Amino acid sequence: MSKDSEADMKDVELNELDLEKQPMTGAEVGGTPPGTEKNGCVKVKVPEEAAVKFTGLSKEELMKVAGTPGWVRTRWVLLVLFWLGWLGMLAGAIAIIIQAPRCKPIPKMEWWNEGPLYQIWDVDAYVEADGLKGLEEKLDSLGQLKVKGLVLGPFHTVQADQPDTLDLKTMTPEIGTEKEFESFMERAHKKGISVVLDLTPNYGGNKPWFNDADVARTAEKLKVAIPYWIKMGVDGVQVAGLDHVVDRASTEWTSVRDIVQANRTEGGKNRALIGVTEKTSAIEVAALLEDSGVDLLLSGVLKSGQAGTVRAQAIQQLYSSQNQTGLGWSMGSRTEGHLAMLVGSKLVRLYQLLLFTLPGTPVFNYGDEIGLEGQGEQLPKMLWDWQVPVEEKNETVRNEREQRLSYRSFFRSLSDLRGKERSLLHGDFLSLYNGTSSLAFLRQWDQSERYIAALNWGNVATTLRLSHPDLPAEATVQLSTDPDKHAPESSVSLGQLELEGQQAVLLRFPFTA
Repeated sequence: MSKDSEADMKDVELNELDLEKQPMTGAEVGGTPPGTEKNGCVKVKVPEEAAVKFTGLSKEELMKVAGTPGWVRTRWVLLVLFWLGWLGMLAGAIAIIIQAPRCKPIPKMEWWNEGPLYQIWDVDAYVEADGLKGLEEKLDSLGQLKVKGLVLGPFHTVQADQPDTLDLKTMTPEIGTEKEFESFMERAHKKGISVVLDLTPNYGGNKPWFNDADVARTAEKLKVAIPYWIKMGVDGVQVAGLDHVVDRASTEWTSVRDIVQANRTEGGKNRALIGVTEKTSAIEVAALLEDSGVDLLLSGVLKSGQAGTVRAQAIQQLYSSQNQTGLGWSMGSRTEGHLAMLVGSKLVRLYQLLLFTLPGTPVFNYGDEIGLEGQGEQLPKMLWDWQVPVEEKNETVRNEREQRLSYRSFFRSLSDLRGKERSLLHGDFLSLYNGTSSLAFLRQWDQSERYIAALNWGNVATTLRLSHPDLPAEATVQLSTDPDKHAPESSVSLGQLELEGQQAVLLRFPFTA
C-alpha cells in the first residue's frame, strides 16, 4: 500500500472517532433518541470563566455610604415607624385594660364562713371508744369532708335544771382530761380544723339558761369560763337559747359577748361567737342577729314541713336585711334529732344540697353526711361500717352500707364545691322560682361561673320554667340526687326544667360579658 493510501486510512479512522464522541440525532444511526451518548463516553462541562467571590463592602465604604442623605432619611423613617408602632401597641393595651370589666373586691371572710361546721354533741356517741383520744383519730375522716370547724359539746358538768351544780370549767370524766383536750386541739389545728366549744349552761334541762332569776348568775359563771377555755386554745364559743338571754338580760349578754370579741387579734385568726335560737320567723331572726352581735346565728328558718314559698321569702328577707356571713343554716338539733330523722332518708341529699348552696354557713350534725337516723335514741351512735369494705351476705345490710357511702360521697362533692367556687362561697342570691314544694335560686359572683340550685321535695314531678335576663337557654348538670334522670355534665333546658318528686339538681353555666 502506498503512503498516500495509508494517510487516507488514518483520516478515515480519525473522522469515525470524532463522530462517536458526538450525540446522535433521531435521523442518525439506528434512530437513537437525541441527547444520549454512547457507552464509555463522559461529557465534561468546562466553565468558561472562574466564579468571582463577593467580599462585600469594607468598613470605610460602609461609613461613606451611611452618611449619604438617602440613607439618613431612610434611618429616620424606620425609627419613627418603630416608635409609632410601639406607642400604638401601648395605647391598645391601655384601652383593653380600661374597657375590660373590673373584678369585684373579695369580701372579708372569716374561717367560719369558708366551709361547713360539724357539730358533735356527745363525743362518746360519735367515736367507737376512748373519748377525746378516739375523736383525735377521726380527724382524718373529718378532713376528707372539708370541715372548717368542729362544734363540740356541751360536756361540762351540770345536773339538769340545777344551777348550783353548774361548773363550766370542768369536763365530765367520761369525755377525757384537759391534756387530752389540748392534744386534740393541737392536732385539729394542724389539719386546718378550728374547734368551738358549746357552753350552753343547762343543756340537759328545760331552759338553756335555767329560770329567769338564774340568768344573771349564770352569765357571771360564763364570763369566768370563757377566758379559761380561750387560754386552752379554743377558736370560739357557742351558746343556745340566745333569744332568752338577749331579750331578758341584755346587759349580762353584752358583757359575755365583749369577753369573746376582746380576745381577737388584729390581722390574725378571730374567735367566733355562735348563737342558736329556735325562732323560725325571718323578721325575728334578723332582729336577733343584729341585737345579739353574734358572728353566726343558727335558727329554725328552714324548719321541716314549710312550703317552698315560705322558705323562699324567708331566705330572701334574711339575705336582703343582713350580711350573709352572719347566717348559719342547719336542720336538726340535739333535742330535735338528725337530718334524716326529720326529713326522711330519701330527702337527705336534697337537703344537703340546699344547705351547701344557700348564702351563709352550712352547719351539720354528726352523721348527717351518711344519713344517720338512730333508732329512738336521743343521741344515736355514729356508724363506721362504711370505712372498711367487707363481704356482706345480708343484702339489706349491704344496701344500707352502700347507701351511707353514697350519701357521704355526695356530701364531699358539695363541700368541695362550696369551698372553692366563689359564686357559692360569697355570691349574690337571686330567687328564680318558688312553689308549694319546689324552689330554685341563682348564686353568682362577678365573672365567676354561675350556679343554680333547683329542688322539688314533693312527691309529684314538676316542671320549673326558669326565666331571667341573666340566664342562658341551657345549663350543665353539676350534681344530681338522681343521676339516672339528670346525668352529670349533661345539658338541660332552663325554660323547661323537669324534676321528679324528691329530686334536686345543681346546675352551672359560664359568665358571659
